[in-house]
Amino acid sequence: MAKWDNKKTEDLMKAVLVLKTVNEVKRFFRDLLTEQEIIEFARRWQAAKMLSKNIPYTQVEKETGLSSTTVARVSKWLNKGMNGYKLVLKRLSVHHHNPSFGKGLR
Repeated sequence: MAKWDNKKTEDLMKAVLVLKTVNEVKRFFRDLLTEQEIIEFARRWQAAKMLSKNIPYTQVEKETGLSSTTVARVSKWLNKGMNGYKLVLKRLSVHHHNPSFGKGLR
């Protein structure tokens, strides 16, 4: 088992799963993380979305403000990680085409 994959982190993941709205997630993350950590996570997520659309690293760096090292790391996990990015991207794509998606999530 990886160092990060343990009882404490599993407990955190389960806590995230009970959240039902974007507002609940915002409130939980803001209590859990610093503003800068939330911004950093959002930048990495933006990079993953851009890289999945084959946008060049240089443009991803420019638009997200991430370093080339971080963009490369996001690309590595996007393409050779545990498929977490791809799973969420796929689900969001499916939900994007569903007009009822997002109702009650605000």
